[in-house]
Amino acid sequence: MRTLSAPSREGDPPAMGAGRRRSLFRRYVVNLAAAIAIPVMIGGASEAWFGYQDQRARVDELLRAEARLAVERIQVFLDGIRDSLGWAVQLPWEAGTGQDAARRLDALRVMRQVPSIAALAVLDGAGQERVAVSRLELDRTGRRTSPAAGPAAAGTLRGNGAAWFGPVTFERGSEPYMTIAVAGNRAAAGVAVAQVNLKFVWEVVSAIRVGETGYAFVLDDRGQLIAHPDLSLVLRGEAAIRGFEALRAAALRDLGSLVVTTDAAGHHVAAIALPVQGVNWTVVTTQPLTEAFAVVRAATWRAASLLALGALIAMALAFGLARRMAEPIQVLEAGVRRVGAGHFDYRIEVRTGDELERLATSVNEMAAELAASQEKGERIARLRRFLAPQVAELVEQAGADRLLEGRRQEVVAVFGDLRGFTGLAARVEPEVVMRVLTEYHAVLGAAVARHGATLTGFTGDGFMALVNAPVRCATPALTALQLALDLQAAMQALLPEWRRRGHTAGFGTGLAMGPAMVGSIGCAGRLDYTAVGSVVNLAARLCALARDGQVLCDEGVASAGRAAGIPITTVGPLDVRGFEGRIVVFAAANETAAAEQPLSGMARPAALPGPVDGPVSEDSPAAGLAVPTPAGPG
Repeated sequence: MRTLSAPSREGDPPAMGAGRRRSLFRRYVVNLAAAIAIPVMIGGASEAWFGYQDQRARVDELLRAEARLAVERIQVFLDGIRDSLGWAVQLPWEAGTGQDAARRLDALRVMRQVPSIAALAVLDGAGQERVAVSRLELDRTGRRTSPAAGPAAAGTLRGNGAAWFGPVTFERGSEPYMTIAVAGNRAAAGVAVAQVNLKFVWEVVSAIRVGETGYAFVLDDRGQLIAHPDLSLVLRGEAAIRGFEALRAAALRDLGSLVVTTDAAGHHVAAIALPVQGVNWTVVTTQPLTEAFAVVRAATWRAASLLALGALIAMALAFGLARRMAEPIQVLEAGVRRVGAGHFDYRIEVRTGDELERLATSVNEMAAELAASQEKGERIARLRRFLAPQVAELVEQAGADRLLEGRRQEVVAVFGDLRGFTGLAARVEPEVVMRVLTEYHAVLGAAVARHGATLTGFTGDGFMALVNAPVRCATPALTALQLALDLQAAMQALLPEWRRRGHTAGFGTGLAMGPAMVGSIGCAGRLDYTAVGSVVNLAARLCALARDGQVLCDEGVASAGRAAGIPITTVGPLDVRGFEGRIVVFAAANETAAAEQPLSGMARPAALPGPVDGPVSEDSPAAGLAVPTPAGPG
C-alpha cells in the first residue's frame, strides 16, 4: 500500500511540473540504459579486442610468411647469379696462352644462362679487364684497364670465391641495375663483374598476393624502389620512392614486427618488413586494413546493434518505472526544500514500503538533528554574548555550564600593565593610542592562548588572566610564571619599536597563587567570568609595584619557578597596601636574562579603603577606586 502526503502548508514550494518529470525520466533512462548497455558494451568491447588481437596475429603470420617467401626467392635469384659468375673465374689466367677467346665463350654461356645479366666483364688477377660482353654494346677482348666497378671489386675481393654487391643505380633514370662481382677461389683466377638488370626481381614479387588486395615490394638501403607489382612505379626511378617514405620509415622502425601505417596512395595498411641478407634490401608485405580486419569490423557492428537494442529496452523500462516513482520523489523533494529553508519541525509522509519510505524517515531524522543542533548553536551564541570569547570556547569544549558556576578553587592570578601609558595617551592622537593598544593586545592574546590561560578582561592598558580556572591545570603556578615570562619577553621585543616611534612606555607583571571564588558575575544583560579573593588583590598590587621588565610574584609561584630551574631573585619584604605586615616579594627572569635588581625608591602606597578585585595600574581605575601611582618608573 502506498500512502503519500503532499505538502499543503502555506508557503510550500509548488508541485513539480512536466519539466521535472521529463528530467526524472531522463535520469532513469540513463541509469537503466547504462545498466543494460554497459554489460553489452563490455562484452562487445572484449569481443572486439580479443578478436582484433587474434586477427592481428593471423595478419602478422600471413604477412611474415609472404615476406619470408619473397626473401627466399630473392636470395635464390642472387645466389643463382653469384654461382653462375663463379663458373667464369674457375681457372687462373696464364700468360701467353691466348685464353681471351675461351673466356669470352664462358662469359657468353653465363649470359645465356642468366638473362638478367646485361653485361659481364672478366678481370685477371691484376685487376685488368680481359673479356667484356654485353647485350647492348660490342664485345671486347684483350688486356684493358678495369671498368668503373672493376677497381672497387678488385680492391674488395681477394679470392676465396667471395661476392660483392654494389648499390642499385637507375640507367637512363628508369631501369634499376646493380653490379655484382664474384672472385675466383684463387686470386690468380680474377674477378667476374656483372651488370644485373633488376627488372627480373619483379617476377619474384609480382607473384606474391596477400589476401585479395595485399602485395609485396622491395626497397634498397637508400629507400629506392627495386621491385613492385606495378612495374611502372619501378621504371619511374627515384620519382617513385616519395610515396613510400612513410611506409618504409614505419616498417624499418619496427623491423620484423607488424605495423599499421599508410601506403603511397594514402590508404591505411598493415605491413611487415624483413631484410635480404648480403644486399641490404628490405622486402615489405602489406595488406589494407579494410581487408585485414574485416572480421573485427563485423563483430563491432554486431555489438553496436545489440547496444542500440538494449538502449531501446532500457527506455521502455525507464518510462514505466519513472511514472511509478515520480510522485513519492516529488513529495521528498518538496519536503527537503522545506527542511532546507529552516522548517526543521516539518515531517515528510511517504508510505511506499520501500527505499523511498526509508529515505523519508532518514530525512525526518536529519531534520530533528538539525533542530537540536540549531538550538545548541543559539545557546552557544547567547553564551558568547554574555561571556568573554575564550571562556565561552572553554565552556563549549567542556560541554557543561557547571564550569561557570561559582566555587572556591586555588588559582594563579596574573596581572599586567603598561608603564607611562597615561602620559602617552595625553601626548598623542587617539588613533595612535588605539594602534598601540591593538599591537599590545595582539601580543597579549597570543601569549595567553599559548599557555591555555583564561583572559578575564581588559581595563585600559592593564589585563587580568587566570590559570587553573575554569579549566584545571596540572601545574598552575609554573604555567602562570611561564606565561608571565613569555609575555614580558614579547613586550620587551615590542617596546624598542614603540620608542623608535617616540612612544615612551614600559611593561610590568605581577602574579600570585592562592584560593579564590571563581565564577560568572554580572547582571542579566552582561556576564563576566572572574575571581574574587585576596590572591587577586595581591597580584594586582605586585603588578603595580613592578617596574618595566619585572615579573613580581609571591612565595608560592617562586617555589614552583625554582623547582623548574627558572632564576628567582628575592626583592625583599615590602609593604603592600591592603595587607598587614610586610610580604616577601620575588622577581623571576628568563634563563638568559640577568637577575632583576631589588626595587629601590619604591614608596609604600597609601592605604586603600577596601579590597580591589581586578586589574590595577597607575593609569586606570580598579573596581571604581583610584590607585595612587607608586614611586618608580612609569
